[in-house]
Amino acid sequence: MILHAQNMPGQPGAPWLVFLHGFSGDCREWQPVGEQFHGCSRLYIDLPGHGGSAAIPVGGFADVIRLLRATLISYNILKFWLVGYSLGGRVAMMAACQGIPGLCGLVVEGGHPGLQDEQARAERRLSDGRWAERFRREPLTEVFHDWYQQPVFASLTAQQRQALTALRSHNNGETLAAMLEATSLAVQPDLREALNALTFPFYYLCGERDSKFRALAQEVAATCHVIRNAGHNAHRENPAGVVDSLAQILRL
Repeated sequence: MILHAQNMPGQPGAPWLVFLHGFSGDCREWQPVGEQFHGCSRLYIDLPGHGGSAAIPVGGFADVIRLLRATLISYNILKFWLVGYSLGGRVAMMAACQGIPGLCGLVVEGGHPGLQDEQARAERRLSDGRWAERFRREPLTEVFHDWYQQPVFASLTAQQRQALTALRSHNNGETLAAMLEATSLAVQPDLREALNALTFPFYYLCGERDSKFRALAQEVAATCHVIRNAGHNAHRENPAGVVDSLAQILRL
């Protein structure tokens, strides 16, 4: 079994760019940024529970990484950069720390390296469980209206919240809930030590208004790019700024 993805060919010989979206996104999320890099082949993946991969069940990160590896093999991707946002960034960091073959570099936007104590994990488990129950039982427009009121999204305008709520409400609540629980921060290990031991390039992107993740970026051995005029979802709020950073990172 492999994940659904959209494949955009580039020039042969260059490493692929493999893009992983955030929670409730899909393979289209990164395309406004990724399609500025025509010289590289691009693969935009739908994570389990999302988009064309909505019906693919997973029990945890191990299943997600296994599916990611199988998907890369199916496209004969031998050299690649992983670019992931939020949930996709956490999946990318997990894959990198587990030594996924062919990885040339890692770019994470607003991805959490992991909670560091059992109390925080217990609190997150309860919180994600409550959200999962809402995704299963309530209209998605109502759930996402409240989802985007969380402090991490404080920089969004009312118009941006409304647009995101409308966009995300086309998802399947049951499969979103299952993926939320399977990949909760409560079950993710603390990756700081493993990330600091990586031997390939590691870059971290965060919006200048995303104070939480700007602080987290200082806890890992990554080169940090702060995206101006953006909050947590920098590639949506300032795609040109993220394109500029990726161009510097990839030296294109």
